[in-house]
Amino acid sequence: MELAKESALIETILFLESEPVTEASMATVSGLTEEVVAKCIEVLKEKYKDESAGMELDFITGGWALVPKKENWEVLKERYGNKNEGKLSKSAIETLSIIAYSQPITRAEIEAIRGVSADNMIRLLIDRNLIKEVGKKDIPGKPSQFGTTKEFLKFFRLNSIKELPQLEQEEQERFETAR
Repeated sequence: MELAKESALIETILFLESEPVTEASMATVSGLTEEVVAKCIEVLKEKYKDESAGMELDFITGGWALVPKKENWEVLKERYGNKNEGKLSKSAIETLSIIAYSQPITRAEIEAIRGVSADNMIRLLIDRNLIKEVGKKDIPGKPSQFGTTKEFLKFFRLNSIKELPQLEQEEQERFETAR
């Protein structure tokens, strides 16, 4: 295999890092050039395509990470998932969706869309580090505005919020009329 030693070094860095790593960071740590690191990434992506591999290389939140293959994770996440992740209730998912698609958004705007109090769901999502306060709205009372976090992107294996599925037209209109 071309770049076998270099790829093994990059694979080790990816294994040891707990967060996604940029090519520039891997170059610094390994002493390799960014060009060689990019080639190693391609070698590793090819290696992990094989169905005998339990891992895959994924680009998440601006960096590369070794993650379980999606089909394996579905089977194992109950046991190995982050303990404070747990399962999100339908209400929590609904609130999180509203925030993800409408951010930055205030508690009152979330409640206008949901039609019920959002206090408990906002607190739960903040505790799980899926949302955070991202600022204050410039209106009387200066209410807090909420948005998603890097943990949200990692949880849903997204590189950016732009990768969220498109809303159907009626859902998009529902979000806009409440604001």
